[in-house]
Amino acid sequence: MILSLVVVIASLTIHHTVAQRVLGAFLGVVLVVAAAQDLKRRKIPNWLTGPAALTGLVIGAILDPSGLPQQAFAGLGAGGFLFIFAVIYPKGLGMGDVKLALVIGICLGSAAVVAMLLGLVLAALGGLLVMRDRGVAAGRRVGLPLAPFLALGGVVAILVGPELVTWYTQHESLTSIWSHAFAGRSG
Repeated sequence: MILSLVVVIASLTIHHTVAQRVLGAFLGVVLVVAAAQDLKRRKIPNWLTGPAALTGLVIGAILDPSGLPQQAFAGLGAGGFLFIFAVIYPKGLGMGDVKLALVIGICLGSAAVVAMLLGLVLAALGGLLVMRDRGVAAGRRVGLPLAPFLALGGVVAILVGPELVTWYTQHESLTSIWSHAFAGRSG
């Protein structure tokens, strides 16, 4: 509960739009509850994700109606991305994670990319640490809950996600920088 309060206060004090502040504060609470549920029960309940997705859309519709299409697109993108993996390997990824990603997208818009990327990288690092400690064969059989990692990524995205997206879109991509750096060199 204290962690939720800290995330809410941080979200409300950052310099984003009113809609981003309110959606970030709301998402912060959802993420803390989802992470706790996933750690304790290894499940992210529908009673959390369904109403959270709807509430995120309603908040967006009230505070920033013109941003509603971006919210919907980001939610479907984030949820759809994890849905692919849930279909391919259902033992490794649950539908609760997919629905949580949907909520993250709805609440963060384009900044959901930051949350998803960071959350998945952190989860991969966690998996590597387990394999290091238990051995690769035994470590691959250990299931890690994804929600705590998505929650960490989500909190970072709440606080600095819009700035990271803006910075990235206003600068040359790493691929472009790489190609310019080595243009004309033969190998």
